[in-house]
Amino acid sequence: MFKEPHEVNKQQHHTDKYYSPKLIVRRGQPFQIQIDFNRPYKPETDQFWLEYLIGRYPQQNKGTYIPILVGDVLKPGEWGAKVTHKENNSIRLSIMSSATCIAGKFRLYVAVWTPFGILRTHRNSATDTYILFNPWCQQDAVYLDDEKEREEYVLNDVGIVFHGNINDIKLRSWSYGQFEENILDACLFLMDKAELELSGRGNPIKICRVASAVINSRDDNGVIAGSWDNTYTYGVAPSAWTGSVDILLEYYSSKQPVRYGQCWVFAGVFNTFLRCLGIPARLVTNYSSAHDNNANLQLDFFLDDEGQVDTKITKDSVWNYHCWNEAWMTRPDLPVGFGGWQVVDGTPQETSDGMYRCGPASVQAIKHGHVCFQFDAPFIYAEVNSDIVYSRREKNGTQVIEKIDTAHVGQLIVTKEVGGDGMMEITEEYKFPEGSAEERLALETAVMYGVKKQTTQDTTYQPQMDVDMDFQVQKAVLGSDFKVTITFRNKSRNYYTATTYLSGNIVFYTGVPKNEFKKHSFSAKLEPSSSSAFDVLIKSSEYLSDLLDQASFHFFVTARITETGKILAMQKATVLEIPTLRIKTQGGMVAGKEMSVTVEFTNPLKQTLENVTLRLEGPGVLRMVKKEFRQIPVNSTLIWEVKCTPKRPGLRKLIASLNCDALRHVYGELNVQIQKP
Repeated sequence: MFKEPHEVNKQQHHTDKYYSPKLIVRRGQPFQIQIDFNRPYKPETDQFWLEYLIGRYPQQNKGTYIPILVGDVLKPGEWGAKVTHKENNSIRLSIMSSATCIAGKFRLYVAVWTPFGILRTHRNSATDTYILFNPWCQQDAVYLDDEKEREEYVLNDVGIVFHGNINDIKLRSWSYGQFEENILDACLFLMDKAELELSGRGNPIKICRVASAVINSRDDNGVIAGSWDNTYTYGVAPSAWTGSVDILLEYYSSKQPVRYGQCWVFAGVFNTFLRCLGIPARLVTNYSSAHDNNANLQLDFFLDDEGQVDTKITKDSVWNYHCWNEAWMTRPDLPVGFGGWQVVDGTPQETSDGMYRCGPASVQAIKHGHVCFQFDAPFIYAEVNSDIVYSRREKNGTQVIEKIDTAHVGQLIVTKEVGGDGMMEITEEYKFPEGSAEERLALETAVMYGVKKQTTQDTTYQPQMDVDMDFQVQKAVLGSDFKVTITFRNKSRNYYTATTYLSGNIVFYTGVPKNEFKKHSFSAKLEPSSSSAFDVLIKSSEYLSDLLDQASFHFFVTARITETGKILAMQKATVLEIPTLRIKTQGGMVAGKEMSVTVEFTNPLKQTLENVTLRLEGPGVLRMVKKEFRQIPVNSTLIWEVKCTPKRPGLRKLIASLNCDALRHVYGELNVQIQKP
């Protein structure tokens, strides 16, 4: 079968990294096998053929039973075989698979025509052959023409998740591990779990659609159970995972949802699934992502009499960030021009055709507002384009719009750069520049295609034009005090008084508030044609006891101008600096030889950390290991040493995470160069 990593098949098919003893090839590209008979093969009189079978009830018309006769020429992208070499009792065959063939694990038989009927080889699992998608093959629906992009989006087994928020972008590494032992079988099992018919498994559109449902556990007992409420009993906190491998292997063995995930965990596992099958994929982060409950392209924030947001009736929310995936494929089901990157999202937010799933939706269609094209484009269009509307109900019941913010949502959309660890901005793939004529046109197109957009009567909305308000939150490390500075610029010749409220809330990264930890109001005197600044101090004692795992705050500042009754409103999210783990290595690092890795961490909080879990992993270097520590006292440093034996030479990445109730989202990473033995 020539199935060793260094042999011709795995080298030519870019499958040499899979940690599997079986033959793994990509469709639409020839591979070699050798057949040994009990006497030399005579093509004039001997007749034999190959049979590839998949599934329980193989049928030729469904592509699950494939007989292959030996011919003289191989046609590109069609099933066929030809003899390339004869020696003694052996022949060598070059076999071409169809470029639209089912992706999965096939059984192989050799059939020989004899005077007594057909003789077949016995079932032999050693000759089972995995056939995957082929981004190197021009006839494949997932063909990608840039070699550097193929190396990144198909072959790279680590990636980066961008999180934090728009004003404070944070990043952490994620181990995709698509080549690790048993991961390919676990990914193929997901298609069984999703009950995708075998004949649909050559179609990346169908695979993405069903996978976006099976990645989450809502309504189909899928891979990961989501939890956004900061209590993760009987499970692992979403922030503690360092990669996809443990999640997929646990699901593959237990067949029960793995607890717990949030958006980047769903996206990380989805990315592993896609890259493992050979579909080019990348993880994308949208900062200030709208979760629009009624898909009307506006997020409604309702203010009470004080000008503070009324959380009882405000149902829409802005997530600090939201992660989804893009998968690369042609879209023969859509008009020309909508192939390329497609949004797929495994995080359960809203149902689509009765299930929690989202996509694939063409990024190009979203940019131009052509949201009529399947699947779920209106929801994604709203995630990156909604307006925020602040409105207040008067005593007589009429609604007054106080402010419309058209630029807050979808400010920045990013992914990891090709071939490096930096950030690549892809906002313009999703939308035209804010305020441009093309942007208005795309919006009108989206509205025409049925994205609901409520019209707002201009009569009710007349903002205070001659006073500007802004505020800045000082950068601060977790556990320290910091200040919020509110500035007013009075551009008029009038004296104004602004009654100002600051409300500080601890929020989940999804923008849903947990509680208000700071309330402060003051009266600001605004001199004509001048600016004035006011500081509000936030003490660590005010926020530490209630802090959630992402250390996220959300500040609302509202000011009412006494003389005119008009309201100025503004909101900003901010994230505290979280300390990192330090990873070091000792001695030489050679494939096949034991090496030593240490992880260090110093407790920065004014309290003892209890029940701390550390995790460490690195694809090709070590499988995930974890260790529990009962306590880390204030200011003390923990040191953990791990011994491991790296499997593969080359540049590798070690990823560590620390997790406990008081402190989450603590990560560290280190690039290591493993030498050849």
